[in-house]
Amino acid sequence: MRLARLLPLMMSVALAVPVIAHAADQYVPLQQRMSPEEFKAAGLDKLSPDELKNLDGWLSGHAKVTTKMVDQAGKPVFYPSSEKAGPIQAHVQGSFTGFSGHGEFTLDNGQVWKQADTARISCLTSNNPKVTIRRSLMGNWMMAVDGCNDTTSVVRTK
Repeated sequence: MRLARLLPLMMSVALAVPVIAHAADQYVPLQQRMSPEEFKAAGLDKLSPDELKNLDGWLSGHAKVTTKMVDQAGKPVFYPSSEKAGPIQAHVQGSFTGFSGHGEFTLDNGQVWKQADTARISCLTSNNPKVTIRRSLMGNWMMAVDGCNDTTSVVRTK
C-alpha cells in the first residue's frame, strides 16, 4: 500500500510543518510551501490528488506546536542547558519489583524520579538494580531497569 510506505515521510513532514509555517494562522498546502524539486524529492508527487488533499487536511489540523522555551534569539530550546540531555545511568536504591503505575524511585546519585504513566509492569525482584533514563524522540524521559523487559515514562521530582 503506497500510503502506508509514506507514513514515516508524512510524520517527518508533520513535524517540520511548524518550523516552515512561521506563525501563520491559516494552513498553506504543501505544494505551495515546497519547491517542485522538494515536493518530488519527498515522494509527494506520487500521491493521487485525493491522497494529497487528505494529507493536507490532516496536517492542517495537526501542525500547531507550542514552544515553551526559547533562547534570546527566539529559537526553540528543546533541552534546557541546566538539565542533562544525555542518558543517565545509576542504581535504584533498595528493592525494585517493577512499575506500579505511581512509583517513585530514588537513585544512588541523589535524583528522584516518579512514574509519569499508569503502566503496571511486573519485574523480577532485585536489590539496587542498574537503571538507565534517557530522552525519547518526543522529549519525555524513559526509564529502563536491568532485569525488567519493559520501560516506562518518568519525570524527575528531585
